[in-house]
Amino acid sequence: MSQFSTERGTLLFAGIMVLVSVGLTHWVSPLFFWFTVFIGANLIQSSFTGFCPAIWVMKKLGMKTEQQLAHKRE
Repeated sequence: MSQFSTERGTLLFAGIMVLVSVGLTHWVSPLFFWFTVFIGANLIQSSFTGFCPAIWVMKKLGMKTEQQLAHKRE
């Protein structure tokens, strides 16, 4: 079984956060709509700047990037 990369982990985390925020908006309060907006804004800014707080945390937890995993396989 291959190890999960930070890139794939980020996609998974973003998807989960969007679904959670939509659920909170629907079942708890319409104000959670702003949580969804924040997630979208963070995805946009990370595409321009290359900085993603989730990747920073994942690296601190020991996850490797796709490049590091590919180098390890060679």
